[in-house]
Amino acid sequence: MPTIRPDISVPSCRATAAPLGAALARALLLTIAMTVAAPMAAQQPAGGWPQHSLERPKPPVERPPAQRLPVPAPKSAIVLFDGSDLSWWEKWDGTPAAWLLVDGAMEVVRNSGGIQTRIGFGDVRLHVEWASPEPAVGEGQDRGNSGVFLMGRYEVQVLDSYLSDTYADGQAAALYGQFPPRVNVSRAPGEWQSYDIEFRRPRFDSTGVVLSPARVTVRHNGVLVQDDVALLGPTSHRVRAPYEAHADQLPISLQDHGHPVRFRNIWVQPLTR
Repeated sequence: MPTIRPDISVPSCRATAAPLGAALARALLLTIAMTVAAPMAAQQPAGGWPQHSLERPKPPVERPPAQRLPVPAPKSAIVLFDGSDLSWWEKWDGTPAAWLLVDGAMEVVRNSGGIQTRIGFGDVRLHVEWASPEPAVGEGQDRGNSGVFLMGRYEVQVLDSYLSDTYADGQAAALYGQFPPRVNVSRAPGEWQSYDIEFRRPRFDSTGVVLSPARVTVRHNGVLVQDDVALLGPTSHRVRAPYEAHADQLPISLQDHGHPVRFRNIWVQPLTR
């Protein structure tokens, strides 16, 4: 974006323009420049990178630490999936979830639709374990793609990012379309991975004005990859959607992106302010 200089000289038919006239002219130039620049700035994420830019630097790859999975749910947690049934889950239209139960996990069924919890949540600590298909098929976004959506709007990307390239804000553990993870600690296809997500919902006033944005912390395979990040709005593809006021509690959802990603051991702890 070009730099706007507030002290730019204003041509005049008189060499001795009055100071007030010069000040008004400078103010007019600034108003015009800001009017032109504002839409451009609105399209820029933190760091100045366009959404899904292939030029955006990729997070460095690190070997994930050893983990003992599955992680037992704390006594205070609500267990949303223990491998036995899908009783906590339904399709977005309220009909029964149509995903498969396979070896203590639930598996996405292509074109069956995403699923969501039967009740809503606000501020939460969420634990999810997932595995991308093995052997790996496809590349980039067409490889082990799914997503964990807080309140059905704010996505932590699920993707096979092991030795696979894609845009930085769309890889595993990205806050989709906004912020890449600090590092790529993805495990190989077929290996179980974990997300530990702390989510604080956005706050709105009575007129729908944002008082505070949604904030997200993510640990991928035990490694801090998103640290209390303020979301720019709902996550979306090729669009920078603005915040819109919504209920204080909404379902957690999992995405059907056409790939047989598996999930297991999902539990949640509602948080107080």
